[in-house]
Amino acid sequence: MTAVEFDAPLAPFTTLRVGGPAARLVTARSEQELLDVARETWADGGDWLVLGGGSNVVVADEGFEGTVIRVATEGVAPVMAKVGAVRVRVQAGHSWDAFVAHTVEQGWSGVEALSGIPGSVGAAPIQNIGAYGQEVADSIVSLDFLDAATGEVRRMPVGELELDYRSSVFKRGLRGVVLSVTFELRDSGPDALSAPVRYAQLAKALGVELGDSLPLAEVRRAVLWLRASKGMVLDAADADSVSAGSFFTNPIVTESFARSLPSEAPRWQIEPEEPDLVIALEPEGDQGTGAALADDRGALPAEYHVKLSAAWLIEHAGIGKGFSLPGSTAAISSKHTLALVNRSGEAGTAADVAQLARFVQARVQSEFGVLLQPEPVFVGHSL
Repeated sequence: MTAVEFDAPLAPFTTLRVGGPAARLVTARSEQELLDVARETWADGGDWLVLGGGSNVVVADEGFEGTVIRVATEGVAPVMAKVGAVRVRVQAGHSWDAFVAHTVEQGWSGVEALSGIPGSVGAAPIQNIGAYGQEVADSIVSLDFLDAATGEVRRMPVGELELDYRSSVFKRGLRGVVLSVTFELRDSGPDALSAPVRYAQLAKALGVELGDSLPLAEVRRAVLWLRASKGMVLDAADADSVSAGSFFTNPIVTESFARSLPSEAPRWQIEPEEPDLVIALEPEGDQGTGAALADDRGALPAEYHVKLSAAWLIEHAGIGKGFSLPGSTAAISSKHTLALVNRSGEAGTAADVAQLARFVQARVQSEFGVLLQPEPVFVGHSL
C-alpha cells in the first residue's frame, strides 16, 4: 500500500545522511502504485522529485518544498532465454547490488564488475554507472519509462537513452519515472566465467592478465574488496562510507589542453584509435604524376579528447585524504580523495558538504585550470 508522509526527513533516505524534510513523501512499492502516484502528483502541479536509493543526491538542509516520490519497487523476472544469453526485467526500486549478487548466483555475466555500487536499478541508466572496466550501457536492452510530459508509458531501447560518460537523456532534460530496466546477460550456467577483465587494478587484485576471465563469484569478491578499501561500499562500521560515492566526475578535455598539465598527470584517450592513413597513387600519364595522395577516408579528427583523473588533480592541488575545513562536518574520505563524507552523522549538514566541494573546485581550478563537475544531483541548492 502506498505510504504518504508530510514534513518527512530525507536524510535517512540518502547515503550522505544530510538534508531537510520533504513537504510530502510518497513511497510506492509496486509498479501500479508508482504509476498512480506519479500521475496524481503531476496532475496536482508543484515541484516533484523521484528518489531511489539516495546514493547520488545532496539534499539541502532546508529540504524540498514539493513531493518526493520514493521508488521502492522490487523484483527480477527473466523475460527471454536463448542459447548463451538471458534477458531479465528488473523493477526500478530494486537494490542494484542485490541485482548484481543475483546475477552472479545464477551464472549470468555482464555486470559483475559493478558489484557494490549503492543505489537502485532505475537510477543506473540515468547515471550510466560504470566501474572496473564495465558500464551498465553494455548490458541494457531497454527500459520502461513513464513520461511526465504525456503521462504515458513507453519502452525506450538503449539507443534512445543517449548513454555517455555518467550521463544520459534523462540528465539532459527528459523528465519522468523509470519503471523497470531490461538487461541482456551471458548465461553460462553454474561454472560461468566473467566477462574479460578490462581494468588494470582489478586484474592486479585478481592476479591475472587483462583480458582473462575468472569465476563470477571471484570477480565479485575482488571488486567488493577493492571498493571497501576505498570506503565505497556501504558499511555502518565504516565512517568513510557515509558519502555519495565519487563526488566529481573525471574531466574530459582536449588533448592539446592535457599537454599543458604535468606529464605525470594520468590521462586516457577516449576517442577511437587513429585510423590508418590510406595512400593512393595518382595514375601516371596525361596529367598524372604517380605521386602519393592521401585518401579522405583516412583523414584524422581535428582534435582528440582525453579523460583525466579527478582524484589525481585533487591530491596534487594540495588536498589530501582526511582533509576538512575548520569546524566543518564534511571531510575528504580518509581512503579516497574523490569521496566527500559526512563525519558527524545526524549533525552533518549539506551546507558543509557544498562548502567543501566548492573549496575543492576552487583549488583544482586555480592549480590546473580545470573546473571539476559534481557527480551527485543537488536538490534545493547548487555549487
